[in-house]
Amino acid sequence: MALYGMNSMKLVAILATYNEERFVANCVRNLVGQGALIYLIDNESTDETIRHVRETAGNALVGVESFPRHGIYSWQPILERKEQIANRIDADWLMHVDADEIHLPPLGSPTLAHAFQEAEEAGHNAANFAEFTFIPVAESPNHDHGNYLDTMRWYYPFKSAEMHLMRAWKRQPVNVKFAWSGGHQVRFPGLNVDQRFFRIKHYMFVSVDQLVEKYVQRRYDEREVRNGWHGWRATLRREKILLPIASQLRRTISDDGLDASDPRTTHYLADLWQPASGGLTV
Repeated sequence: MALYGMNSMKLVAILATYNEERFVANCVRNLVGQGALIYLIDNESTDETIRHVRETAGNALVGVESFPRHGIYSWQPILERKEQIANRIDADWLMHVDADEIHLPPLGSPTLAHAFQEAEEAGHNAANFAEFTFIPVAESPNHDHGNYLDTMRWYYPFKSAEMHLMRAWKRQPVNVKFAWSGGHQVRFPGLNVDQRFFRIKHYMFVSVDQLVEKYVQRRYDEREVRNGWHGWRATLRREKILLPIASQLRRTISDDGLDASDPRTTHYLADLWQPASGGLTV
């Protein structure tokens, strides 16, 4: 049961989707359980994404809108639309979230809503999340089912910057910006980040087939690619993909056991990219 009604905190998570029926029910179920309301921007999905969000969120769904796709994946306009919504919607705290993520509060806080209330009482107005990226391994390559949260337990901690995923913040009297960073970091005057250990479990892909569908078959906005966005994702090819073996990653059976030490600064697939050979190698 969501704890929103038991807490004075009004937390709104702004979620953008495109054909996320594999992930979105788990994402929304977790957010509602964390005390969040949901605002959905759907980028013209052709699967059951919207139905899954409506059924899972129920009364916690406070808005749904369709955002035109024009046949390509263009991330910046979606982020700019998220900014517009975040700067006008009625909320105490806001989150920018993706469908393949599970967001967790610091240990000792029962929900994100409680944790943000605690952060505000301590004088903070933003939260940074540590990322744990979950992917399949060669010994267990296919988790393309609704139970992937329980079966896909291999991960690596990922941190590309000191404040890698600063994606929750207290509503501000001025417009908050995050499109500038690809959605990774919010920016506003007087930023004061809670230093506690908020967590994101990022389920990058659940099988090679789904990875190909998600990245290889996607048509990217050429302007964004030229500007350095999307990186290895825009050059990925199926015939060069090889999964890591289990011993190359960490494994957890509990969210409390996630280990953030010695994080990778680039993603596993990005590290395998060898321009000279034209593909991915292990």
